[in-house]
Amino acid sequence: MKALLRDFGAALAGLLIGSLLLSLPHPGQAEDAATPVEAAPSAFSELYRIGVDDQLQVAVWRNPELSVSVPVRPDGRISVPLIGDVLAGGRTPEEVAGDIEKQLATYVRDPKVAVILTDLRSHEFISRVRVTGAVRLPVSIPYRQGMTVLDAVLQAGGVNDFAAANRTRLYRKAAGETRTIDVRLGAILGRGDLETNVDVQPGDVITVPERAL
Repeated sequence: MKALLRDFGAALAGLLIGSLLLSLPHPGQAEDAATPVEAAPSAFSELYRIGVDDQLQVAVWRNPELSVSVPVRPDGRISVPLIGDVLAGGRTPEEVAGDIEKQLATYVRDPKVAVILTDLRSHEFISRVRVTGAVRLPVSIPYRQGMTVLDAVLQAGGVNDFAAANRTRLYRKAAGETRTIDVRLGAILGRGDLETNVDVQPGDVITVPERAL
C-alpha cells in the first residue's frame, strides 16, 4: 500500500512539473512579445510636433551655461546661446536636438543635447472648438472629451434672435480636406431632438447662419 501511495505521489509531482514547464513562455516568444512594447515610445514621440508658443527646455550636457528655457516664437524659431536661431516649429524634439548638436559642434566638443517640452501651449490652441455666426457670444473654447454641438453652443450663450438654427453647419478638417456636417440646431434646442447633436472633435468650427429677412 505504501509503495502504491509513493508511486502515485511521484506521478502527481511529475504532472505538476510538466504543467509548469508548459506554461512558461519560450525564450523566442518572450522576445517577440516584448518588441512592440519597446517600439511604442519611439512611435509615440513622433506624434507631437512642436508648435508656436510651446515652451522648450534645451539642456546641454556638462554645459549648463548653454542650457535655456525658451518659447517658440511666431516664426517657429527659438534662440540658443552661441548659435542663435534654430527652427523648432513643425519638428519633433529629437530633430531639434540633433540640429542644435550639429551647430554646437563648432564650439563645443561632442555636445549632447536634449530638448524637452515643458508647456504644450500650441496643442491647447489647436484643440479648441469654435462657435461663430448668429450666437449671443462667439467663442473659442477648450475641447473636452464627450463634448457635443449642444454643449459648445450653450457655452456661446445659445442662438440669437436672428439665427437660422436648423441650417447650422459643423466644419471639420481631416486629411487636408474640410468636411461639412449638417446640424438641425433648432430641433435640438426646441424639441430636444438629439439626432444631429454630434460629438465634436478638436479643431471643429460650428457656424450658425442668420435667417433671411
